[in-house]
Amino acid sequence: MKTVDCRGLACPQPVMETKKALDRSETKEIVVLVDNPTSRENVSRFATSQGYQVSLQDEKDHSAITIRRGEGGQGEKKMTPPKASIEAGLVFFIDSDSLGRGSEELGGILMRAFLHTLREADVKPQKIILVNSGVKLACDGSPVWEDLQAIASQGVELLACGTCLDYFGLKERLRTGRVSNMFEILSTLSQAGNTVKI
Repeated sequence: MKTVDCRGLACPQPVMETKKALDRSETKEIVVLVDNPTSRENVSRFATSQGYQVSLQDEKDHSAITIRRGEGGQGEKKMTPPKASIEAGLVFFIDSDSLGRGSEELGGILMRAFLHTLREADVKPQKIILVNSGVKLACDGSPVWEDLQAIASQGVELLACGTCLDYFGLKERLRTGRVSNMFEILSTLSQAGNTVKI
C-alpha cells in the first residue's frame, strides 16, 4: 500500500498528486492524506469518477482516503497517462496577472493554480497570448514563470505583447515566450479555431 501525503497542499494539487500516484502505482490500494474538506471531496470525487472504490477515515487533523482497484473491472485497468497533446487551433488569451474579478490576492492565487494545472494537463493550447498585465506572468519575479516555461517546453507557443512589456518596463525581464506585436496577435486570434479568454 502506498501513502500520498497531500496535507498542506492547495487546490488542485491533491487531485493532481492522486492522479500521478494512481498512474504510477502497481499496488491495489493507495491512501491519500488531506487536511481540509475541499481536498477530501475533490480527491474522493476524482477517484470515484475513475472507477475506483473509495473509503474515508476522518482523524482529528486530517482525513485518510483509501482508494482501491475494484472487483469486476472497477479501476482494474491501470490508467496510463496520455502524453500531453497540443490542440490545434486552440488559443488562450490572458489579459491579466490575476484570474477573475474581485480580490486581486485571490485572483493571483487562482492564476497560479490555473497555470500549474495547465502545466500538468493532458491537452494544451497551441498558443497562449499574454497582453496588458498578463505579460507580467512570463517575467522575472513572476510566481508562475517556471510553469509557463514548462508549458512552452511542451510545445505551446507563448506570445507576449511588446507594447505591454514596454509600458510596464519589462521587455528586458521577459523570461519565457517571445515578444510579439498587435499584428501577429490579431492574426493569431482571427485564425484560431477556438479562443478562450482566461
